Amino acid sequence: MKKVVKFGGSSLADADQFKKVGKIIRSDPSRVYVVPSAPGKRFDTDTKVTDMLLKAYEIAIHGGDLDKQLSAIKARYDEIIQGLGLGLSLDEDFATIKKMMLENPYKDYCASRGEFLNAKVMAAYLGYEFIDAYEIIFFNEEGALNTYKTNRVMRERLAQVPKAVIPGFYGQAKDGKVETFSRGGSDVTGSIVAANSQADVYENWTDVSGFLVADPRVVNNPVSIHTITYKELRELSYMGASVLHEDAIFPIRSAGIPINIKNTNHPDDEGTWIVESTARKSNYTITGVAGKKGFCAVLVQKAMMNSEIGFCRKVLQAFEENGISIEHMPSGIDTMTVVVHKDEFLDKEQQVISAIHRLAEPDVVEIESGLALIAVVGRGMKSAHGTAAKVFTALEKANINIRMIDQGSSELNIITAVDEKDFEKAIRNIYNTFIHPGTGPVD
Repeated sequence: MKKVVKFGGSSLADADQFKKVGKIIRSDPSRVYVVPSAPGKRFDTDTKVTDMLLKAYEIAIHGGDLDKQLSAIKARYDEIIQGLGLGLSLDEDFATIKKMMLENPYKDYCASRGEFLNAKVMAAYLGYEFIDAYEIIFFNEEGALNTYKTNRVMRERLAQVPKAVIPGFYGQAKDGKVETFSRGGSDVTGSIVAANSQADVYENWTDVSGFLVADPRVVNNPVSIHTITYKELRELSYMGASVLHEDAIFPIRSAGIPINIKNTNHPDDEGTWIVESTARKSNYTITGVAGKKGFCAVLVQKAMMNSEIGFCRKVLQAFEENGISIEHMPSGIDTMTVVVHKDEFLDKEQQVISAIHRLAEPDVVEIESGLALIAVVGRGMKSAHGTAAKVFTALEKANINIRMIDQGSSELNIITAVDEKDFEKAIRNIYNTFIHPGTGPVD
């Protein structure tokens, strides 16, 4: 058994958290590769180390005095080092960082130093080898991961090192500079390490015990998800559910490596398993319900539209010409609806409408705004009768008007659009219908 373990910033915020992490790693000899984030907040009003470094970058590019800010950052690490009783000094590293910030400050380098330094502390604490991500993760000229070079170099290096700490979030750009991942950086690093070490499990440790069926900011004390498939995660992440960014899935998806989301503060909780496929039955028909606000719907009508070859392509071309991505596209015999993000669309709405008329010659074009999309996702929906009816009944009983319905042929999800003012109420009522049936409508 071989495990790659990634720990988020809240798990490594101070020496006490480091001790928890150390205990977790030492309790299982199969946890051989560790990917740490930079130290997060110690308390609500605290500042993440990465944010402190970005402030230092701003000071540097404006020619200010770096000493005070770098001293504050170093104090965070010294506090951790002293709390762990380590004889480690980061003086040389901070001298290098200061020199770089004075001579050649660039944002990615500054932002990445939090993970770099934390990995050094973690390696010293565990007695593992430190491997700089700069030496084994590579980006191409477009800023995307150079998968071929990364896989080749990383596999060779890991084959020689039985236990190592590898900082998350960054790698080496084509021009030799440090470059960071755009989103979910440390999660992606952990996933890449898991794939290239041929790990049996990728454990992603954070401050929550896995995924929840609904957003706890909307639903009070929602139940947790034991097992979720990659496809379900993709649907829920797209609709705003967070814990693990979907970009972190792709490096290990083809290898079939399961991901276990676990809680550093409650290590005995099983957490959530993310898998390619499973015979395990969900406790509920749905796996999760999530959504986002801020959408517009463009309704295009034309008599005999269904018999006009290329009509949909012409309508979509109008959006493409204006650089607007499309979220959903439900259609009828003589109508099609294109759902887009309001923020992308508003400044270009008249250009889009004009292009639709020019290209497709519709009878009517109408715009509806103030929409929220809600996705009800679950592999159990395939074998359950009346799932869509339950969703619609839940909304009807709560006196919520459904503005749009879109269900894919995979039967993995049902997407409904409601007015933004009804968003939270809709989520709560759908959740209760499937998780606590018989409780009646809630506000």
